[in-house]
Amino acid sequence: MKKLLTLLFGLVLIPALYAQKNSSEFYELKIYSLNKAEQQERVEQYLKEAYIPAMHRLGYKSVGVFKPMEDDTVNANKIFVLVAYPTIEKFTKVRSELNADKELQVKGKDYIDATHDKVPYARIESILLKAFSLAPKMNTPNLKGPRNERFYELRSYEGPTEKRYENKVKMFNDGDEIGLFKRLNFNAVFYGEVLAGSHMPNLMYMTTFENKQDRDEHWKAFSADPQWAKLKVDPQYQNNVSKNVQIFLRPTEYSDY
Repeated sequence: MKKLLTLLFGLVLIPALYAQKNSSEFYELKIYSLNKAEQQERVEQYLKEAYIPAMHRLGYKSVGVFKPMEDDTVNANKIFVLVAYPTIEKFTKVRSELNADKELQVKGKDYIDATHDKVPYARIESILLKAFSLAPKMNTPNLKGPRNERFYELRSYEGPTEKRYENKVKMFNDGDEIGLFKRLNFNAVFYGEVLAGSHMPNLMYMTTFENKQDRDEHWKAFSADPQWAKLKVDPQYQNNVSKNVQIFLRPTEYSDY
């Protein structure tokens, strides 16, 4: 009887654990817009000395912080912060958990208690994403070169309609565009559907490279790959992107990615 109960318990528990392990994560991409150098210094100090250590204490060991390339005049005054949450419930609770962190309140006081006439940023945009079914977890890129040479590419694919956007998501999953990126070693950090943001409907993903030359060589190989040549003309995946935005980033020295 005991063996039977153990077996039945296992049959119930294993599928649940498997589903949890393979369930899609949720991502928050926060974009700080800054008006002056002083604001950048204050935000970076807060992120490095207060926010990231507090997130680590809460169990979020991988917090990415990125800044645009030096020649990017459009995004020059922005800082990008990326966090993965195992469930949507975790995302909804994190603000109250941070508010309860006493060490964060002390080390982040300059940022948290900023006065209305000396604000640390101009505005924050928050984008909520859900990981693709065939890439349910965030990955740490396997890069070996100097951090200050690493080249991260954040892409946003906007769809002309919700249905056409869903078709592009299907192209990544069922069409195995994700598999193509993986085979060509694009070192993707994440692929996600935007659930809430300012440019919907759209999806976003981030690929990483040792340097700019490495990035260009990878995309050259992608463009010449037979799988892509076949996929891009597949009738079922036509006209599903109305705008492609690329932002080139470098990880800060204190970023977990």
